[in-house]
Amino acid sequence: MALTGYSVKDDVSRLAETIDGPSVRRLSSLSQELGCGIVAGMPELDTDLRGHIYNSAVLALPGGKVAAYRKCHPANFGPFDEKRYFASGREAPVFPTPWGKVGIIICYDLFFPELAKAMALRGAELVVDLSASPVTTRRFFEMVGPARAVEDTVFFAYTNLVGTEGPFEFWGGAYVCGPRGELKARGPYFEEAVVEAELDFGEIEVARPLRHTLRDTRAEIVDELMNAVKGQ
Repeated sequence: MALTGYSVKDDVSRLAETIDGPSVRRLSSLSQELGCGIVAGMPELDTDLRGHIYNSAVLALPGGKVAAYRKCHPANFGPFDEKRYFASGREAPVFPTPWGKVGIIICYDLFFPELAKAMALRGAELVVDLSASPVTTRRFFEMVGPARAVEDTVFFAYTNLVGTEGPFEFWGGAYVCGPRGELKARGPYFEEAVVEAELDFGEIEVARPLRHTLRDTRAEIVDELMNAVKGQ
């Protein structure tokens, strides 16, 4: 929700835009001007289902291509009431870029390992998590992100909101992990910063023969998971 702020509540209906709206066109223009990929969060207005809004991450690439991931797990507990405003995404896409294949998740999605796993099995080499984690959940996000990197043998990049919005204080603390969970870069806490990390996707080829988690993922166990979820 970087383009609007996280705690916009009922204003989300006014602020939401389609994937070809003016904000995304501006992101695309910046991407082409700077020659880089840009991932940014925003409320996305569904063009097919009138009135549906998603908490989405837009990916703009320097060639002019634009795509979006829609958050699959809107947070709806404690002080969070995202389901009041957002529909749930239903897909785990992987986006080809000039640098490699990228999967994107948003905040609470991190705690559903099957989502990042699906992206890794579809070829993702880097999973990016855009987050608005308040200080009360900091230790969870710092623990679980490296676990996603290790269990899926992918690079994992986490970026988090900084500052105060409404009742929330956000801690920043962006980081990047390698495919064996090793820390590649770390941003400061409680202040804005640019965090840089140079990634060599060739490290994945080294990590996977040492830990065959993707190869050893079993469809019948995934089916058991689905049956258990349906039986709730």
